[in-house]
Amino acid sequence: MAVPQLVAGSGVFAAFCAFALVSSITPGPNNTMVLASGVNFGFARTVPHVLGISIGFGLMVAVVGLGLGSLFAAFPWTWQVLRVVAVAYLTWLAWKLATAGGVQDREVGKPMGFLAAAAFQWVNPKAWVMAVGACSTYVLHGNVWLNVLLLSGLFAVINLPSVAMWAVFGSAMRRWLAQPRVLRMFNVGMALLLLASLWPIVGARP
Repeated sequence: MAVPQLVAGSGVFAAFCAFALVSSITPGPNNTMVLASGVNFGFARTVPHVLGISIGFGLMVAVVGLGLGSLFAAFPWTWQVLRVVAVAYLTWLAWKLATAGGVQDREVGKPMGFLAAAAFQWVNPKAWVMAVGACSTYVLHGNVWLNVLLLSGLFAVINLPSVAMWAVFGSAMRRWLAQPRVLRMFNVGMALLLLASLWPIVGARP
């Protein structure tokens, strides 16, 4: 009887889990960067990046659920500022990825770390849309604090394997991208996808 007391019906719980899975596993800035990191640095060196995304996003959901999301409703201009900063930062990341060195440089290069990946969530438009959408749509518990805890915890748990899958896939591709020219073409392609991932979300409103 513990679970029915914690969640507002199995249907809502299942719907939220499906939302978290689909939004976490589909292409976006995080998954594009993790895929590229898996190719360039391997899975083991990408693990801090993956953990930073999942834990950082879980904390972001908690903060949004506790009231930060209402800031956008009270001051709409803050969302416009976020979009400008996000576009500028992601454009810079895309440039860095497109101009990354060849295979001889990727073993000594530096992948994104835990703290940087966690901080990146705050300028990731898709992460904002996911967090605000989840907190404004799903109620798993009548108590605000417990509801936020459930939402953020479940999102982090579901997000982790979803993002890690992209790193595993990227790592598996390393052998086919050993030639510097092929790797450079791959990085340029990932940079373009990173920029393309902004298109459907820069016009969204939380």
